[in-house]
Amino acid sequence: MLSTPTQLLRLSQGQLNLLEACPRKFQHTYLEQLNSPSSLEQEERLTLGSRFHLLMQQREMGLPIDSFLQADAQLQSWMLAFADAAPEILTAASDHQTFRESEHYRTLQVQDYLLTVVYDLLIADNQQAQILDWKTYPKPPNKRKLESNWQTRLYLYVLAETSDYPSENISMTYWFVQSEGKPQNIKFNYNTAQHTQTAKKLNQLLSQLTNWLENYQNKQQFPQVLEGSQNCDYCQFAKRCDAYDGKLRTQASEEVVKDSLPNFDSIQEVSLNPIH
Repeated sequence: MLSTPTQLLRLSQGQLNLLEACPRKFQHTYLEQLNSPSSLEQEERLTLGSRFHLLMQQREMGLPIDSFLQADAQLQSWMLAFADAAPEILTAASDHQTFRESEHYRTLQVQDYLLTVVYDLLIADNQQAQILDWKTYPKPPNKRKLESNWQTRLYLYVLAETSDYPSENISMTYWFVQSEGKPQNIKFNYNTAQHTQTAKKLNQLLSQLTNWLENYQNKQQFPQVLEGSQNCDYCQFAKRCDAYDGKLRTQASEEVVKDSLPNFDSIQEVSLNPIH
């Protein structure tokens, strides 16, 4: 086993998405830490997105942001548009009974794993709790696709599990600040049925991961996606998986598996602490 009674493997929504989409890619990316370099365009997008998140965090903390905006016309344009589209979000409640925190961090243990979430902004009062997430890519995805994404599922699930709010009093809203025309949002209202469904799916996925990790230590690679999957057409590990012309090799040779095994001591773990 990778975990011990006092050690937990930390997982985020991104890793759950990767694990569900392609277990073998999870193996290469997370366990073996193999990644191809990002393109210049990707790096620029990531940098701009990070700067907007930092800007919103500084604003929420009451720190000055004018010099930040003056130095970046793109950020200034996004902020002005967002302030016009959602002024209520940028206005703190005057009753002092509303909790607001940017980059709000929570953890939840499920099986031998520590699930971690970071909310861009959490707003909560005596009745309800709202998770807000900033997105800086230009086109909002399909709502159904976004609903099935592990970011939506895990963020709502963890808040329900680590707070006293009923599921029906929890929501999550994505704000797409770079959308054409003006910022757009997609909101998800949570409920008990969804919470039960997420719990079932999460436990199934983590149980599978535990089995795959045990097999991996015995020189068996994680499963690949089904033969002919379009994911392989754009995957940087296609050659490594022998994904030629949509034909996937179902099992790598023992020699390749042996050579690819990482040092498990180097995989990120976290000490088990009480969860509040």
